[in-house]
Amino acid sequence: MIKFLLIEDDVILSDTIKEIVTELGEATQVYTGNEGLYEAESGVYDLIILDLMLPEMNGYQVLAELRKQGNQTPVLILTAKDGLEDKIEGFQKGADDYLTKPFYREELIMRIKALLKRSLGLFDENTLTYRTITCQLTSKEVLYEGKILPIQGREFDLLVYFLQNQGMILTKEQIFDRIWGFDSETTVTVVEVYMSHLRKHLRPTGLEKDFRTLRNVGYMLKGEET
Repeated sequence: MIKFLLIEDDVILSDTIKEIVTELGEATQVYTGNEGLYEAESGVYDLIILDLMLPEMNGYQVLAELRKQGNQTPVLILTAKDGLEDKIEGFQKGADDYLTKPFYREELIMRIKALLKRSLGLFDENTLTYRTITCQLTSKEVLYEGKILPIQGREFDLLVYFLQNQGMILTKEQIFDRIWGFDSETTVTVVEVYMSHLRKHLRPTGLEKDFRTLRNVGYMLKGEET
């Protein structure tokens, strides 16, 4: 499931954007710069849609701080500020794209798809591959040598999250927030349970050995080149 973070102080417009992007995934809405920075720092989002004129911290400040921290989550600035200087500053601060209001629904969708294709490899063949397995994102199936592996539901989401973040350390808290959500009634220990199930179901492929456990921290999937 693709996760969007919407940082927009206009509640009505935020709701409109959420309705649009839920065609592709799920969205979390925040309404101030401080809230936006806090949420973005969690590292669980695939794309941030960022307004510039925000209370507390403006969008430029939020973006600059994220990039300073090394957070490379794609950011689409969506703003009424349409001057050339505004756009230049946005890109200099680290924006990946810049779209001015008012906007067309279709253009927003196409801009989002282009960013996600670059960052996650989505919307090409709608598949993710890793060594000998292929994840079909539409049907939510994992294929190995032409056979479907019994990886479903949260376990499938977990595998996709690792494939999208190869070579990166994912803490248990990050994984929990991404797969189960901040409001889940379960606890972070569920991550260990699902990691055990995932490794078990990957055993026929030999790829379970590619998942490293980092004691008291989390897990990491080796990149294909390593």
